[in-house]
Parts: sequence; structure tokens; C-alpha cells
Amino acid sequence: MINFTKMHGIGNDYVYIDCYSKEVDLGNISEVAKFMSNRHFGIGSDGIILICKSDIADFKMRMFNYDGSEAEMCGNGIRCVGKYVYDKGLTKNKIIKVETLAGIKTLNLNVKDNLVQTVRVDMGEPILKPEDIPVIFDKEPVKELKIKAVDKEFNFTCVSMGNPHAITIVKNTKEFDIEKYGPILENDKHFPKRANIEFIEILDKSHIKMRVWERGAGETLACGTGACAVTVACIINGFTENRVNVELLGGTLEIEWDKATNHIFMTGPAVTVFEGKINI
Repeated sequence: MINFTKMHGIGNDYVYIDCYSKEVDLGNISEVAKFMSNRHFGIGSDGIILICKSDIADFKMRMFNYDGSEAEMCGNGIRCVGKYVYDKGLTKNKIIKVETLAGIKTLNLNVKDNLVQTVRVDMGEPILKPEDIPVIFDKEPVKELKIKAVDKEFNFTCVSMGNPHAITIVKNTKEFDIEKYGPILENDKHFPKRANIEFIEILDKSHIKMRVWERGAGETLACGTGACAVTVACIINGFTENRVNVELLGGTLEIEWDKATNHIFMTGPAVTVFEGKINI
């Protein structure tokens, strides 16, 4: 019997399991992630996140996608990690460090009535070198990468926030057929480790609309690392200012690229949905 907590950050939902307070035997984690994430036969989520002990930070986060693959980081997910550990009394600190496969992230917790409401995450520096994203391209930064899928040619800017993102502008995000093009672009030969694909519509210098096809999960309501990558892509192309509101299907994130430190900061909510127990 496994105790779990269902949480979401602007609709990007995960099943959270406390592996910090006690040892939890999950067996084959990949299969557990697929089972729990299934919206018909399991709990239903975009994946699962394990909160573990860390030798180099306050906590460690491990994230597994809907398809069972392990991912480097999730911006919406890590905000919920911050809420989980504070609300559950695993820490009394309002500034914590969380180890991820994309490095250590610093979280500032906004607390009201002893519960975390929003979290500001230092997402670190954007990665622009093609080989480090990774993407097969011969110039840095990666701009004007042209990829054809079905009947359309897309023009991509690529950024990594610890995981690979490819960003392209479309005329109307609401009407765009993401199911048609997303899976093809995710698995394109230019992306050795596949890629998260963001389709964006620029409304003005400080407001972007975005839909995301997440690697290993399909379309999700939100993607925090994707919102950060989108902001970086728009800034290096001269489309927006350094602070942007990114509007996703599940809600809005505030993203800022602090040029003094070269760090990206993401601010957004974290919400607990329900708790339960499940046999695996």
C-alpha cells in the first residue's frame, strides 16, 4: 500500500510520493509511473514525482513521465515539491534547495496561514549550446532551425532548461492541431534525446500564449521549464522584454530572465488536490 498526494501546478498534475520520511519499495518505477498516471485505470496524472533524501541539497526530486521515462526536471512539479515538504512539516525553511537531474534549484516559498500558496524558483541558466541542449545544428544560439512535419515547415529556436525545448510561432495556438504535429516533431532526427515542443503566439512584449507537447507525456496543461525556455527564445529573438507572463492552458506563469545573473526565475502557484492510498 502506497500513500500518495495528487498535486498540480496550473494544471500540470503529478502523483507525489514521500520517499524522504521512510523507505518506499516501488519495484519497477517505470511501470509504477505508467500505472499510476493512467487516467482510466490508475490515479491519473502527467507522471509521478518522488521526494527523496539528498546528500547535496535539502531534498531530491525524481520525476517520471506518463510513459515511464525519467525526466530531468519539471518547473510546475518542483513548485509542488516545495509546497509538499513545507505543508507536511518536512521543513520549516521558506528557502530550500532541491536536487534534480538538471542540477540544484533554489525555491522561495510564499506562505499564508501556514500553507504554501506560490513558489518562486531559481531555474538556473539557460543552455544555448546545440550539443548541450541537445540538438543537431551548427550555430549558437539555435535559431531558424527548419523542420518539416506532414504538410508544414516549422521554424524553431531551441533552448535547454536542463531538458530540451524547441519553440516555434504559430498564428493561433487555440486552433493549432497539436495532436497532428506534436508527436512527429518530438521525435524528429534533429533531437537526439527527443524534445519538448512549444507552440507560441506572441500577444505583446510582455504576454505570450503557449501550448506544449511534452516529451513522453503528450499535450499537458502546462510546462514550467517550457515557459522558461519560451521566454528565453523570445528574448534572444527580440520579441519580448525580460519579464513575461506566459499564458498556458492551465494558467499563467511569470518568467523573468535576470541578465545580471543570467538566471531564469519562475513564479507560480502550487495546489494540493487530494490524498490517498493505492496498491501496486
